[in-house]
Amino acid sequence: MSFPVRAITLDLDDTIWPIAPVMVRAEAVLDQWLRTHAPRTAALYPIDAVRALRDRIAGERPDLAHDYTTQRRLTLQHMLRESGDDLALAEPAFDAFFAARCEVEHYADSEAALARLAARVPLAALSNGNADLKRIGLMPLFRFQLGAREHGRAKPDASIFHAACARLEFEPAQVLHVGDDIEMDVVGGRGAGLRTCWINREARQWPGQHPRPDLEFSTLTELADWLDRTSLDRAVVDGASRTDTTCA
Repeated sequence: MSFPVRAITLDLDDTIWPIAPVMVRAEAVLDQWLRTHAPRTAALYPIDAVRALRDRIAGERPDLAHDYTTQRRLTLQHMLRESGDDLALAEPAFDAFFAARCEVEHYADSEAALARLAARVPLAALSNGNADLKRIGLMPLFRFQLGAREHGRAKPDASIFHAACARLEFEPAQVLHVGDDIEMDVVGGRGAGLRTCWINREARQWPGQHPRPDLEFSTLTELADWLDRTSLDRAVVDGASRTDTTCA
């Protein structure tokens, strides 16, 4: 399939890097920090208990479904309060966790493919997560980063897609959204009027109840290859059109 793409919005977690090992490492860093600075909290809340508490707080605060940062801070405050440790430790504890959360290991294809995409069209990061592209080092490739916390609503809500398109100054139909999550990225992007690309690194089957994405690739490299071909085809057509006009 070939269609014009004027800009691309990209999901981050599990699209550019795998998120599971990042979170395991960040949780371990937080646990070690608590053992050093808040041992009573560490004893009361081993890693599994921290996960359970965070899930509980997320369930109790649906108004924060778009804001993982505040969920995590509330979790830390609850832990420190219950253990009797100093509540002032919540912020440095979060800083230790968040620094580790931003120490990602990209998929092997990601950085080179992103550079190729950015050379063709403007890129914008569009994520429900709270990764910081400046800390990660990818921000020079992106026009901007729009997170659910900043916007106030999370994907698949159409408003976050529309906000990104407005900042890119293109209509939704001219923007391609790229991501790994069927509901959040593909169904959400399509519902907002964007073209969609499913990055399916694990060879999953597409669920029959949803219309298929415009594109499906197993890597970002394949997407970059497609965009190169599409751009070349368009250049050939444009060149032919100019020649026809000159001859006429």
